Amino acid sequence: MDYSPPPLFKQGASARARVVFFAVLAIFLLVVDARLKSLTLARQVLGTVLYPVQMIAVMPRDTVKRVSDYFVSVTALEKENTQLRRQQTQNADTMQQTGQLLAENNRFRKLLEARERLPVKSVMAEIIYDARDPSTRKVIIDRGIKHGVALSQPVIDDLGVVGQVTRVFPLTAEVTLLTDKNQAIPVQIIRNGLRSVAYGRGQSSYLDMRLTANADIQNGDQLVTSGIDGVYPAGLAVARVVQVENKATTTFENILCVPAAGIDRNKQLLVLMVSMDNLPRPDTEDVRAKKEKLNRKVTRDAAAPVSDVRPVDQPFNQPPKDAPANPVKDVPAKDNLVKDVPLSQPANQPANLTKDVAVKDQPVKNVPVKESPLAPSKEKGQ
Repeated sequence: MDYSPPPLFKQGASARARVVFFAVLAIFLLVVDARLKSLTLARQVLGTVLYPVQMIAVMPRDTVKRVSDYFVSVTALEKENTQLRRQQTQNADTMQQTGQLLAENNRFRKLLEARERLPVKSVMAEIIYDARDPSTRKVIIDRGIKHGVALSQPVIDDLGVVGQVTRVFPLTAEVTLLTDKNQAIPVQIIRNGLRSVAYGRGQSSYLDMRLTANADIQNGDQLVTSGIDGVYPAGLAVARVVQVENKATTTFENILCVPAAGIDRNKQLLVLMVSMDNLPRPDTEDVRAKKEKLNRKVTRDAAAPVSDVRPVDQPFNQPPKDAPANPVKDVPAKDNLVKDVPLSQPANQPANLTKDVAVKDQPVKNVPVKESPLAPSKEKGQ
């Protein structure tokens, strides 16, 4: 009697075979993308196709937020309006002083004939959602290649640096925040001009910085971008030092910093349209090996030649008896050594006499020769 299921319920390959097949396919795609970088175009096409789906997915969240904002009480709005007016009045004096300082700074630049910095173009962007990977600190913005966004461009808000563009699509872009564990930014201390590099801590909202134990740094120091990397313009606010930890077992200080920008608070950002075409590219392994080989050759050729120095009582055409096979370089000339003694000149020449010593590429000069202590004097001879 046949107990096989009817054709309607027949299945194809087993579940285990399908799991193995898709696992192998996933690993193959990961290896191809990591090694050959051949899936970039496919990723951009997929991101463009999924853009409407992403907008539909976040639509319920935006709808709920709009409805909740609509039912905010009038009392809370009036309180916030009063607070903003008070804050605007307090900042009016500061704004006037800032304008005066800027004008004075421009006059000083003209007096010093310094080149004025050109303003950097920027584009406004809005955060759509956070990245799906919980172990990274990344956000997705609604600006992409179509709007002029490119890789490695800095992203800021009204307070300071937020992060850097690490992946671009036609209509969207991925921004890695400063607090990501794989993100680093060159910084400079405003108080003393000391330069260093700040690193993200991953899930923490702080930044790490390492300096030597004798470095001049203290709590409250303001950090800005140094501009030496060619990516971040110089002078952008980065962080503020809140803790300096110096361990006796290490030669470095562990410095904890709080980002100046609203990393987790802002929704609107500015992408600085910095050109990435003029950035220097790192040398390949072959180029670095050739440079190291050339440096070693130059150092070896620049070594000083062996000095032709011998005692007075030693014949000119006979090497010393205890001389090594390879002559020692840089032999200091002592009182008992005389350079370039002619064969016709006796070793017991009096100290007051002078002799002509010829120097290469120089005219002959009368140089007094001191009496060597090894040479016998007339009194000893008598």
